[in-house]
Order: sequence, then C-alpha cells, then structure tokens
Amino acid sequence: MVTKKDEQPTKANVSLPKNAPSNIEELRAVLIAITKGDARPRLGAKARDAFGKILDIQDSNDLLSITTLSERIDTNPSTITRLARALGYSGFGPFQKALLATRLQQPGSFYLNQAQSVISNADQPIKQRAAQLCHENQANIDYFVDNLDTGSFESAIGLISNARRVTVYGVRQFHSLAAFLTYGLRLVRSDVSLLDANGLGVAEEIGAMGAGDVCIVASVAPYSSQVALAAQVANEQGLDVIAITDLASSPLISNAKIAIFVPHQSSFISNSITSYFAAAECIINAVAAFDSDKTEQALIARQALIQRLSIEDR
Repeated sequence: MVTKKDEQPTKANVSLPKNAPSNIEELRAVLIAITKGDARPRLGAKARDAFGKILDIQDSNDLLSITTLSERIDTNPSTITRLARALGYSGFGPFQKALLATRLQQPGSFYLNQAQSVISNADQPIKQRAAQLCHENQANIDYFVDNLDTGSFESAIGLISNARRVTVYGVRQFHSLAAFLTYGLRLVRSDVSLLDANGLGVAEEIGAMGAGDVCIVASVAPYSSQVALAAQVANEQGLDVIAITDLASSPLISNAKIAIFVPHQSSFISNSITSYFAAAECIINAVAAFDSDKTEQALIARQALIQRLSIEDR
C-alpha cells in the first residue's frame, strides 16, 4: 500500500557541519544529503547540476582555475563562487583545495590524460583512436575503484543477498546492463527479475513486490525519466532502492536507500557503459561471496541443468 505523502514524517533540515568539507568524499556526502532534502542549503537545480558535474571531473587540470572549471562544466564562474560560499567556503580557493585533496593522489587520472594527449580527432590512425577509448574506459574503472564507498557497497550487497525478491531496471543502453546483472545474480540466488522484461508494465510488476524486496535502477545523464519514476514508485511501495548512477545530483538519489557511483566520461559517441559492466561484475561476485556455501550449491545445480539440457557443446 502506498503511503500518502501528507502521512510521511517530515524530514529534519540539518545544517551543514560548521567546518566546510575537506575532501571529495565529504563533498559527495553533502550533495547526497542536499539532494535528499536532509540538509541545508537548499541548492537550486542549476547549482546541484554544477555540483554533481564538478564531483565527477577526473582530470585534475580542469580544477586548476575557476575559468577552466567553468568552461569544463559549461557554467559561469560566478555560479561556482556562489556554490562554494553556500557550502561554507570563503571562496573558490578553499573549495578548490578540497576538490584537489583527493584527486591529485589518484593514479586513475593518468590514463585519461594520456589518452587525451594521444589523439583528439578522427584523422588519426584507427589503432590510436581505439587506444584512446580503451584508456578512457580504464580510467573510468580505476576511478570507480579508487572512489568506491565500501560501506555503501557492502550494504547494497547485504540488501541484495537477503532480499526476498530482486528486480533490476534500465532502459535503452542500460537495458543491456540490467539484463546482464539479472543473469549474473540468478546464478547465485533465486527470484531475480528484469523489470518489464515482457512489456507487462512497470507499475504492475512493482505493485507485485513489497517491503523487504529490492529494486536496482540504473541511469546516467541525460537520465531516463521512466527509470527515475520507477525508483520513486518503488520507494513509495516500500522497496529498498539501489541506484547505480553517475552523480550525487542524479534524480535517482532522492529515492534510493543506497547509491553506487560509476563514472562514464569517454569519447564514445554515447554514454560509455564499460565501467558499469565492470561494476556489475563486482556486484555479482560480492553477492556470490556473501554466502559461499549457498553459492556453491546454486552453481552445482545450475551446471547439472546445463548438462541435462545439453546447452553447452563441448
């Protein structure tokens, strides 16, 4: 049963800590709290978007001046200055210091910088263009690992492993990710479904689930409105929503119990999802390791069925 909005407890508006965030991890936590409406200041959509884009920047060179940063995220320097002050900094300088505190120590930026120096246009040999894209994907994976919130990740694995039922939802490119994650989780636990796989309707399938069940949603900018809406409805139904997304300003965050952030910056003609498949493999393996005895029995039973049905030709 969906709880009416006016019956929900009012969230407390918690002010930001007295001291401004000192690193990117603290900044990301602040943005998540602001997006959920759990903390002040209440940033407008434009400021939240700029904040999220800043946190997702991988090349430290883009942070070396307010001019390069504003050009990188396509906004005005004044917007960044106002954002910094709203977050408790005296100006851009201290904000910049907090952003660089973690990034300058990240080896993952090396790959992206190298790729950008190798080639910048289609006139270059095909092998160099392939190298650029592969290096960018490597940089995304490195960044995902370097910035992984292990506490949130472990909590997500616990929810997935202990849930009565799990459903996964993604559209367009991320439909393939949702299908892959569904297949992998089915190897080690039962009752995992791909939401709206048969076109029976998202509302109908979410309606058949309830408290204690898990809904995994995946989308990145520009976000799919139907995925954001599915996350909202799933949350209202009492499901534990796990968002796999790119920025702390993602519209999936406000309805997610846990978020797993994965970068996707690359020269691919659309959103690159290579790093998202790597993250999905990490999720599947972690769920498998959660209860190794149960996983072993599940894989033995799966292999027996494969042999009985002569699915594999050896």
